[in-house]
Amino acid sequence: MILQFCEWLAATEGSINLHESLYMYPTVESIHVWALVLFFGMAVMLDLRLVGLAFRATPVSEVARRLLPWTIAGFAILAVSGTLLFYAIPVRTYHSVFFRAKVLMLIAAAINVWVFHAGVWLRVADWDTAIPTPTRARVAGWVSLVLWVAVIFAGRMIAYNWFDCDRQPQTAFINWAADCTTGAER
Repeated sequence: MILQFCEWLAATEGSINLHESLYMYPTVESIHVWALVLFFGMAVMLDLRLVGLAFRATPVSEVARRLLPWTIAGFAILAVSGTLLFYAIPVRTYHSVFFRAKVLMLIAAAINVWVFHAGVWLRVADWDTAIPTPTRARVAGWVSLVLWVAVIFAGRMIAYNWFDCDRQPQTAFINWAADCTTGAER
């Protein structure tokens, strides 16, 4: 069902025009990368404060107050540009094992943010200047750092066709993980 939607999407005029555009697709890719730089840079600074490796003299709430608006803006631009990148090449992206890994890690990162903000962050006034921060805050920071590095790695790997469905033979695991069907994509 998802594959059928992606096939329909790929056949739309907007998807074709975006993918074949001399300037728009590279522009969207560039915006995605610059938004990633903004988002990741801000997230890393906050995470480094949470784990106690940077800005130790600055209260966590102050670091968050200054960085979160930029982090949210970067993420919003990432989401829009990422959606456009998917829209331009939906079938190939759908079949990418790296895209699938990226989506799973994005979900895990979102859960990490939610757990942090719904839990330990609610009591930030109690530990705002603590060195070290509470264990749960440090864990959230480390998990965030690891997941975002992995998301970036997986996102970068989407561009390569090592495991594309049209490059057979692939291992049974890759064919399963990428939802490749024999002969349908060739």
